[in-house]
Amino acid sequence: MVKQAGRFILLLVLLGSGLFCKAQDNIIDQIIWVVGDEAILKSDVEKARLMLLSRGERIEGDPYCFIPEQLAVQKLFLDQAKIDSVDVPASELSRGVASYEKRVIANLGSKEKAEEYMQAPMSQLREEWREEIRNDYLVTEAKKNIVGKKTSLTPSEVRRYYSQLPQDSLPYIPTTVEVQIITIEPIIPLTEIDKVKERLRDFTNRINAGETSFSSLAIMYSEDGSAANGGETGFNGRGQWVPEFASMAFSLNDPKKVSNIVETEYGFHIIQLIERRGDLINVRHILMRPKVPAEEIDKAINRLDTIATYIKENKVSFEEAAGGISTDKDTRRNNGLMVNRKESSNYGTPRFTMEELPAEVGRVVDKMKIGEVSAPFKMMQNNGKEAVAIVKLRSRTEGHVANVSDDYQALKEIVEAKKEEEVLKKWLQNKIKDTYIRIEDNWKNCDFLYSGWVKE
Repeated sequence: MVKQAGRFILLLVLLGSGLFCKAQDNIIDQIIWVVGDEAILKSDVEKARLMLLSRGERIEGDPYCFIPEQLAVQKLFLDQAKIDSVDVPASELSRGVASYEKRVIANLGSKEKAEEYMQAPMSQLREEWREEIRNDYLVTEAKKNIVGKKTSLTPSEVRRYYSQLPQDSLPYIPTTVEVQIITIEPIIPLTEIDKVKERLRDFTNRINAGETSFSSLAIMYSEDGSAANGGETGFNGRGQWVPEFASMAFSLNDPKKVSNIVETEYGFHIIQLIERRGDLINVRHILMRPKVPAEEIDKAINRLDTIATYIKENKVSFEEAAGGISTDKDTRRNNGLMVNRKESSNYGTPRFTMEELPAEVGRVVDKMKIGEVSAPFKMMQNNGKEAVAIVKLRSRTEGHVANVSDDYQALKEIVEAKKEEEVLKKWLQNKIKDTYIRIEDNWKNCDFLYSGWVKE
């Protein structure tokens, strides 16, 4: 628990210490640790502590012991990154800052609220985050270089690890399923599409006439998650957007101009340029989707209900129906089989835990038997559009205590993580031994995670 808390503190320090830089005016600063030629200040520790408090996080033990130690660990990795001549791509920094800015604004409600809460203009906060994200990148790359290929495993090592674990320590593998899906997007009448286009043209005219700002309209009407931030997306490259949006966005040169209407799989957009930095640009946009009439949804349900009946009567296979009528481009050519794109040990496979499935699919599959085909149900797709779907449960592996024959990959990942941790711990202990370290007397009396900090 303490180690996990320590690692979490380090993450907070790396990604967010700038949040409370303005709250420290009343702190009398002092150097409390020196690591090599780098100092750790009392205010650095206080920033991290306040970050934890603001997020309701707790750790067991004394934060004035764990936090400075993790800051010291960070400095050792940064020193190694300097030795390795690790370079941080400018695009990584810009993307990281943009991503962090989005998260902060999403948490606090708006750009203005974020600036008020953190008592600093967004331009200043971006620069602070840039430095923290730069350090995070350097630490990550330094760790990769240290670990290298030292953690490559053989099957015998995985089996040996499994055999040495006490039965009550074996990891539990949750229930996983494989699911096939057929989706149909209800037909949207041209009249509904025209309504959306006319609305967006009206917005463009009002912006160009100076009657209102693009960001105000985005806040009120955009159906994208960026609406709370006035439609602002943050800096992105071409590859981070769908092609139609990227082509239109990168064609813009004048921040005062509003783009023509562009259609993507998400709906219809108008775009305004904010700033260009090399191969990255920051834009704001308004997204609107035509409304799907209830009668069109009913038609799609009836159509899929008929298809489900044909499948159950063996008049057509699920695979044939998926390839013939499904509008889901990701599964249509894969016999309807869903592939897991969540960051987990199941990534890239057809295996899903119930939590990894789309919510609507999970609720239906949870009650199904293997080989069963569901009744039609409504669901929201990743692109934000409504669809009607039927699913077939292809397989189910019930939750169980891990074993080598069924869960080799999961066990392999556990052993790899354990070996990486051992390699990094050994490296840190040697680095601590060979580095000049001085700790003020009042900060020495701690139960540190690593030995050797206090030099005799």
